Amino acid sequence: MNPETRNLVAAISLSMAVLIGYQLLFVDPKKDQIIQENVVNNLSDSSNIPIPSNDNSLTVTSENNKTEKFKNVPRVQLNSNETSGSISLKGARIDDITLTQYRETLDADSSLINLLLKSNEKNPYFIEHGWSSPDGLKVPNGKTLWKSSKNLLSPDTSITLSWDNGEGIIFYQDISVDDTFMFTINQRVKNNTNNAVTLYPYGLIRRTGEPETTKFFVLHEGPLGVFDGTLSEKSYEDLAESGQKGINIKPAESGGWTGLTDKYWMTALLPDQNEKYSFTYRYLNSSGGQYQTDFLGKAVKIQPKSEGNFLSRTFAGAKRLALFDDYEERFNVKHFDLAIDFGWFYFLTKPFFYALSWANDYLGNFGLAILAITVLVKIVFFPLANKSYKSMAKMRNLSPEIQKLRERVGDDRQKLNQEMMNLYKKEKVNPAAGCLPILVQIPVFFALYKVLFVSIEMRQTPFFGWIKDLSVQDPTSILNLFGLLPYSTSIFPDFLNLGIWPLLMGVTMFLQQRLNPTPPDPIQAKIFAWMPVAFTFLLATFPAGLVIYWTWNNLLSICQQWLIMNGMKKKPK
Repeated sequence: MNPETRNLVAAISLSMAVLIGYQLLFVDPKKDQIIQENVVNNLSDSSNIPIPSNDNSLTVTSENNKTEKFKNVPRVQLNSNETSGSISLKGARIDDITLTQYRETLDADSSLINLLLKSNEKNPYFIEHGWSSPDGLKVPNGKTLWKSSKNLLSPDTSITLSWDNGEGIIFYQDISVDDTFMFTINQRVKNNTNNAVTLYPYGLIRRTGEPETTKFFVLHEGPLGVFDGTLSEKSYEDLAESGQKGINIKPAESGGWTGLTDKYWMTALLPDQNEKYSFTYRYLNSSGGQYQTDFLGKAVKIQPKSEGNFLSRTFAGAKRLALFDDYEERFNVKHFDLAIDFGWFYFLTKPFFYALSWANDYLGNFGLAILAITVLVKIVFFPLANKSYKSMAKMRNLSPEIQKLRERVGDDRQKLNQEMMNLYKKEKVNPAAGCLPILVQIPVFFALYKVLFVSIEMRQTPFFGWIKDLSVQDPTSILNLFGLLPYSTSIFPDFLNLGIWPLLMGVTMFLQQRLNPTPPDPIQAKIFAWMPVAFTFLLATFPAGLVIYWTWNNLLSICQQWLIMNGMKKKPK
């Protein structure tokens, strides 16, 4: 195999390797600078005050006991443009949120997404704000029964919760919600005593039981946060290993946020960004195992006959990029958009998403937007692809000359390589130029894949015909003749369920190869011959939108390549 051939095969192999396992080989550069996180016993810079971690309010032994225990708990109803639910006055917990704009499946009768779950549900999931005291002062906890000023919380109606500790101190929580998923909690403490008191504000998110996740290496689901401007991601296994002592993070800079994320949904704590905090991930080994992320603020000293306060925000809803960018700017929250796992190609994926959204606004369909953006990408890279295809056309015209060289020199590989190099130089041909179109496609491919896989805007988004959801695999299968035979193919592995679009992609890739010059090396020729087959099975499991993009891109490349090759009828001398 001559050097040019080796370079070409190496480039193709590298592209394939990147295609299949780039996230296994590369680490998110934003994680390279993650601040050191230490497991500590106490929060040393906050007078060793622990955040409430086990108030036994969730410790129940049976569903009957659970229902009996919580059926009489008073609640404040919640109703916004995109959420419904309630807030428990026991513990002042936000623990009942349903996302009214999202369903579990495409079925119109499918259940709405239940994000936060009450304490009498199977796996409670809630958000709580409160105070810690270094002096043993009686403060509210998970068992505290608050009073509410109103029975409804909405974007037009805020509420005030109050609780008197019976020792001259009254605690308040002023709670408001916007049109989407952001809560603002202003905690106030009125000190009616003759002594100054010192309190530490905290916020926590607690989830019982490890949730079902996709367990896919390109997507993070679990605890996360941004500290000192750097993304930190932990797994549920990391928290279970750390236990109740937890993984403590003390950023050097003010601000930061922490939360728990699923693929499309997230809860997050966003304290006042002008102060410094101590953040902790922890695991509470009770009631089936509880995962918690929390923050503890600096001391708030409240003088006699005066009032102190602490303001923080809480997000609980769908991970929409435009919404995150708006919150980031409005509340000065650094890198809130990193909650969407765009991965290593973040710098490309985010603009690509906005380009698709822009095209969708005009065309009214994300599938058409993908086709339109593909054309724009082809225009941008037209000069590079044009040069590559011209070089490939010259290579095709040189095939007879190369064959004559092989017949003349016989088995003398050194002389053959030398003669071929001289011929390439004479005709100004780069034998590796055919790799360029593929290499150019790789970053775009990954960016689109990430957009389709992690963006909630792509979830359950239809194209035309049988494609009802661009973010999942083509639902048709050759194994039942694309639905003509009356049986399900779900028992077969996904890669064997070749849908219509993956097969079209394989055909277009094969046709594109037919326009390329035949590789002079037999091994290389076999590799190229089997590539369309390999890619057909590989992309069969990918989101349908990605396969549509690849097919459309192949068709555009075929047209461009055919026009160039037909314009080069002159053979080399």
